[in-house]
Amino acid sequence: MFMVDLMPFLLFGLVGAAAYYGFKQFKGDAVRVAERNRRSEQELRTGAQGTLVRGEDGVYRLKRD
Repeated sequence: MFMVDLMPFLLFGLVGAAAYYGFKQFKGDAVRVAERNRRSEQELRTGAQGTLVRGEDGVYRLKRD
């Protein structure tokens, strides 16, 4: 029978998992930053000083990032 060294598989598995997790975090951050930039450009265009969102209690408040 062949003896297979498991260390390279574990190393590549850990590196792959870290890369996958990092990519998911990067993608989420990119979406959040793009949304914030879009909102900022729209506020600048309209002269607004913030974006209001309606809460569950029906009161409008400034949107927080």
